[in-house]
Amino acid sequence: MPLVAHNDLPTFDRLRRQGQTILSPERAAHQDIRELHIGVLNMMPDAALQATERQFFRLVGESNPIAQIYLHLFTVAGQQRGEQARDHIARYYEPIERIKSEGLDALIITGANPAEPELRDETFWDGLTDVMTWAEEKVTSTLCSCLATHAVLEHKHGMRRRLQPEKRWGVFQHRTVDREHPLVSGVNTRFDVPHSRWNDVGRDQFETAGLRILVESPEVGVHMATSRDGFRTVFLQGHPEYDTVSLLKEYKREVLRVWTGVRTQFPPFPEHFFGPFARSVLGEFEQRLTQARKSGEAMPEFPDSLIIQTLDNTWHDTGHAIIANWIGLIYQLTHVDRGKPFMDEVDPDDPLGLHRKHNEAPASRR
Repeated sequence: MPLVAHNDLPTFDRLRRQGQTILSPERAAHQDIRELHIGVLNMMPDAALQATERQFFRLVGESNPIAQIYLHLFTVAGQQRGEQARDHIARYYEPIERIKSEGLDALIITGANPAEPELRDETFWDGLTDVMTWAEEKVTSTLCSCLATHAVLEHKHGMRRRLQPEKRWGVFQHRTVDREHPLVSGVNTRFDVPHSRWNDVGRDQFETAGLRILVESPEVGVHMATSRDGFRTVFLQGHPEYDTVSLLKEYKREVLRVWTGVRTQFPPFPEHFFGPFARSVLGEFEQRLTQARKSGEAMPEFPDSLIIQTLDNTWHDTGHAIIANWIGLIYQLTHVDRGKPFMDEVDPDDPLGLHRKHNEAPASRR
């Protein structure tokens, strides 16, 4: 939680200029330890529905030892679901009408598996954009993951995602390019993030839309950015919520598609993820699977147990730190009335005071 500047110690001002959140005594006096209500709009397909729940719940649940966090799952109409997924949603998810009626302090919108070349043609497009429009007015901050980022960029800013010649798939090194933003306060300046996507929104598109880029990679471009106000919308193109085995599971699903004839070729390995031993094991498995298909034998067992023990997770701590910063800022800014996004004294167009700090900074620092 943030420090309170209870005197004129210059260190407080220095830390504030460097991006750390420092509360005034007046702001601190208006804060009570309270609960936070965070919505999770889960648009992932049936096979990943519950895994995505666990990933985001874990990431959020580890983020703040003080606030009482209530996570509210919901989804939008238009997605094709199997019976098991429909039953799960009916039992554990909340109606969107209740979400809107009771309000949220924050919102997470997951990615989704696209079925159409154009986002506007997806069956969930109308439901998704309706939620985004509501959240922009009523929710303190919305965190958009992967496809949700692309949807906001197209719906609000007219920036259409670009299909890449190859899938951006693997674990890639990134750098923090805006080190004074509170969302990346205390975060390593260089860290890894998993990606898994065919489409991309480029730096030029983020800049044209007037958005604030925080983190990017020389290999896969912008990972993290915010709306021009600095906080109302947080954009992610990567997947800091991924478990250690998430990319392995994706690779396994693609290999199974080879077995069933949906794919004609084996998928490439996710970049910077499998070590030499795992690559060797998987290469041998591909040979055995190819031979089994030709001879009509049963599919050989996928070597999960051999590979899992070799995998490293090089992104969790940083993802956890960023989410902790995000939730900490929400806690400081959101109104006790869930129907109002901010405390009365917060400027909705500059909730973190970033523009004010810039204008007050000495000319030598601009």
